[in-house]
Amino acid sequence: MKKVLIIEDDQIVANIYRNKFTVDGYQVEIALDGETGLELIKSFRPDAVILDLMLPKITGVELMKQIRAETDFANLPLIVFSNTYLSNMVQEAWKAGATKCLSKANCTPRQVIEVIRSLIGGNEVNESLPTTTPPARSTAASPRPVVSAPAVRVSTADADEAFQAELRKSFIEGLPAILSALRSLLKGMVKAENETERLKEVAELHRRIRALTGNAGIAGMLPIAHMSDALEALLKELQEKPKNLNASTIRTVATAVDFLGVLFDHAGQAQRDLPPAKILVVDDEAISRRAITHALEKAKLPSMNVEDPQVAYKLLTEQPFDLVFLDVDMPGMNGFELCTKLRALPAHKKTPVVFVTSLNDLENRASSMMSGGNDFIGKPFLFIELAVKALVYVLRGKLATLPKPVKA
Repeated sequence: MKKVLIIEDDQIVANIYRNKFTVDGYQVEIALDGETGLELIKSFRPDAVILDLMLPKITGVELMKQIRAETDFANLPLIVFSNTYLSNMVQEAWKAGATKCLSKANCTPRQVIEVIRSLIGGNEVNESLPTTTPPARSTAASPRPVVSAPAVRVSTADADEAFQAELRKSFIEGLPAILSALRSLLKGMVKAENETERLKEVAELHRRIRALTGNAGIAGMLPIAHMSDALEALLKELQEKPKNLNASTIRTVATAVDFLGVLFDHAGQAQRDLPPAKILVVDDEAISRRAITHALEKAKLPSMNVEDPQVAYKLLTEQPFDLVFLDVDMPGMNGFELCTKLRALPAHKKTPVVFVTSLNDLENRASSMMSGGNDFIGKPFLFIELAVKALVYVLRGKLATLPKPVKA
């Protein structure tokens, strides 16, 4: 019997994977931190290891380095769970010896099992998995959101579908309690009297959102998983760099938590990936355009960018967009004027418009709202903050096309 070690600090997520792997004929052990994981590797001697990058005591990257330093485990398959937005950490994971990196927000237990089988024997793997690509030169507490794992005894497509349905049902039942906890933590973060208290609330909110990402991914609730995945990355950034914890980022976190509540309301509806978005970026400075498009790429949101506001207006008359980012100070037509003009176009009466500018004084903020803008980000900005804002606006727009959820 093949042996799998799961190193994951979320007990609920770990148990779900253990149950599913056991049903599929694997012997499984769980470690809830990096130190315990390292000890179990030596005693349990697994055929493959699944580990989260964000572990207590020893991070996933450091753990992999220590594993690879042992001759006996130089070729041990290491499958990494990562946050989609933590690209630097993922690259470090590849360099440390990861065999495969999977996005926690996008992978189901069945897909993870297929990866394991492809590495240590078994059924043919499905190649269309949401994995990350290694770089070209790579060398090789408090209550948590509860998702109950049902007892499934037959490994068939029907059994997998039933398993997923039970996970989804249990996940949805726990959403009101999750939202209440998130809002309570957000309130504590906003009202904190000093930086130490605020960082404590940020750390706990990050932990809860991280758990939500994993549970939503397992349950196949993709819009929720994608939104919480991005918010998790923003909260991690704020935890590690407290200087970025300001009115703008706190407002963005609050907006994202509120929008998660909207997604929770739609949780009973189809949870497929929503259609691709069309985003327009208008800025006369090439570096600024590249910064915005890079931030959007982190959220896997394709965009079209132009430097001339006149050209941008022509594009807006010819096709609809789901979101528009505008600079303010541009030659020929400033951002406020372009926003006023696009609001007169039938296709763009309600298109979200976000101003991204270094002119972030109160007067310009007021002008942005008066011209029809929806939001305002001052330069310089955090890439992940812009990505979170973009996801909120895009997903909200896509949800508007769905039937309104029926309240119980």
